[in-house]
Formats: sequence, C-alpha cells, structure tokens
Amino acid sequence: MIYAYTARETATGRELRNTVEAASEQAAIAALLNRNLLVVEIKEKIAKRGQTKGGKVSLADLVVFTRQLATMIDAGIAIVQSLQALAEQTPNKVMRDTIRDICTRVESGESFSEALTRHPKAFNRLYIAMVGAGEKGGLLSEILARLATYLENTERLRKKVKTALMYPTTVTIVAIGITIFLLVKVIPVFKDVYSGFGAKLPAPTQVLMDISDALRHYFVVFVVVTVAAVYGWLRYIKTKQGLEFWDKQRIKLPIFGPIAHKICLARFTRTLSSLVRSGVPILEVLQIVSQTVGNVIMEKAIKASAADIERGEGISAALAKHPIFPSMVVRMLSAGEQTGNIDNMLERVADFLDEEIDNTLSGLMSLLEPLLIVFLGVIIGGMVICMFLPIFNLANIVSGNGH
Repeated sequence: MIYAYTARETATGRELRNTVEAASEQAAIAALLNRNLLVVEIKEKIAKRGQTKGGKVSLADLVVFTRQLATMIDAGIAIVQSLQALAEQTPNKVMRDTIRDICTRVESGESFSEALTRHPKAFNRLYIAMVGAGEKGGLLSEILARLATYLENTERLRKKVKTALMYPTTVTIVAIGITIFLLVKVIPVFKDVYSGFGAKLPAPTQVLMDISDALRHYFVVFVVVTVAAVYGWLRYIKTKQGLEFWDKQRIKLPIFGPIAHKICLARFTRTLSSLVRSGVPILEVLQIVSQTVGNVIMEKAIKASAADIERGEGISAALAKHPIFPSMVVRMLSAGEQTGNIDNMLERVADFLDEEIDNTLSGLMSLLEPLLIVFLGVIIGGMVICMFLPIFNLANIVSGNGH
C-alpha cells in the first residue's frame, strides 16, 4: 500500500511531503523514523495496480550503481543506508527515482531482489536472479561485484561494436546524400546545356539523366516508398516470424554474420558462467540465458537443451545437438563438466570470444576504410565521368551539327 505523508526532518526541522510504500501504516511510520523523519500526518493513497515507478536506465548507469553498491555493502554499510547514499549522488533522475523506490520497499520489509522485480525496465531477470542467489547464500556483495564485472564486459563489447559500425554507417549516409544531391540539383544543369547541342548523348550520360528526371519528378514518391519500406521492415522483424527470419539470416551474412554469431555466443557463455557461479539452479539459469542471448534461433536451441537436461542429459551433450553452438564451446563445456569447473571454463570461452570479436572488428575497420573510399570513388567518380563524356566528344557533336 502507498501512503502519502507529511513529515519533518529531525535534524533540520524541514517539512517534507512525499509518498512511501509499506505493508501497513505502522510499517510506513517505522520506515520513515528509520530515515530520521518525524511523521506529522499520514494517510493511505489509492494506487493504480500493476504500475511501477521508474523507467529504463542505461547500462552505464547500471554498472556504476552495481559496482558502488557492492563496494558499500562489502564495507559493512547496511543496504538501506547504501541505497539512500546512492540515490543522493546519482545524477540521472530516472535512476535516482528507481533507487529511492527500491529503498522504500526494502525499508517496508521487502527483500532487495523482490524490490528489484518492481522495476523490470531497469533490472532484467538475470540481474534479479543473481541478486536473489546472493541474498540466499549470504554473499550479496560478492555477487554484486561479479554482476558489475559482467555488466562492464557487456558494455565494453557493445561499445566496440557501436564504434566499429559508426564509420561505415556515416560514410554510407554521406555517399547517399551526395548522390541524391548530384542527381536532383547538379545533373539537371548539365542536361540544360547538352539539350542545346541537339546531338545524341552517350548511353551512360543518357541513363544518368533519365534517372535524374525520374528522381526529380517522383522524389516525394521515392521518399514515401523508402520510409514505408524501412518502417515495414522494422515492424516485420518485431513480429515472431520476422524476428526468427532475421536472426537466422543475420548470422549467415558475409563478414558481419560471424561477428553477430560470436557476440551471441560470448553473451551466452558469460551469462551462463555468471549465473552458475552465483549458485542459481541450472534449469532457471538456462531459462534466463535464453532470454538474454539476443538471437531467437539460439534461444530455441537453449530451451530445447533445457528440456533434455531436465530429462537427465549433460549440458554439453544437450547443446551439441544444435549446430548454432560450435564444437569448441561444446568441448570446453564438456571439460568443465568432467572437472566440476563449468563456470571457469565458460568464462575462458567468453574471454576468448571477446578477443576474437575485438580482433575481427579491428581487421574489419582496416579493410573497410579503403573499401569505402573505393565505393565513394566509384559512385561519385562514375557520375562525374558520365556527365563529362559529352564534353570529351564535343568536337564530333559540333562538327555533326555543322554538317
């Protein structure tokens, strides 16, 4: 239940008006007293069912929050005081409101993991499961430190991919913009000049001018069709069938396909390692991991493997049935099962995959730069040559008109 209250700070006497969530009025008053607030007035507020405060927070903010909370709990500071301190020093308003709501819920008697479940946009199932395992095992600070490391690795990998894609994306957009500008604004000027010659233009020049005419006359249609096609594609890949089709195809793409596959595998192995090490039951681990890998085909394979494991099969044997898991991952898992050291083996695989992704992206950037220069040269240079072809042939055109 949510209670609206008016209270005074015992230290300063400053009056505060806010809301607090608690199981009862007495629990709400006790929670406020713990925060050094003297209650002047309190009454129950009708809250909308099923709604939670807060919203989505960035991965970078989540990393900072988790790392700082782990450090504070490890130093022996109580969780409520740790959350209060973090709420005060967090610059992001959404994150600050989320932490305050969690703090209020913990004060009113909920466990930390239960309070996190109220904010599914900020904390996913992986986060909540690891925190829950840490609370049960009395190792919350250690689990939070592992979770922070996991999130840092995830953030680092995401940044690498974003950085690698930024350059080719920017160059491609610029190339498309220049091409449209030349077709719409520059080529019509040449057309007006050449039309005065009254001679037949070279085929490449004529084709380019026809494209220019079509684009100018149907520019609005072109823009509408392009926007509709992009919108339609984005809507399609959000459907179950479309997402499955795209996830199946994108790991088969040349150059970028193997990178996408390795990113999913790295996410799978690192998440699995973190959850197994935290003491989460294996079937729950596989359910959570299936939702965090970011590929529907891999998600289906993990769920099918979970069903096989439930029937008594080993993890490596169950995963080996699905070709999306390479033999290297399966062999390392098998070795981990035999030595009882699955989490360390999986972490090694994740580190190896991260290194491979990094090397591939670095190599790709070195290869893409000259390829994009060639691409720009062919497109822009080709258009310029097509426009100047009649000038190279000007003498023949003039002599032809003279006869």
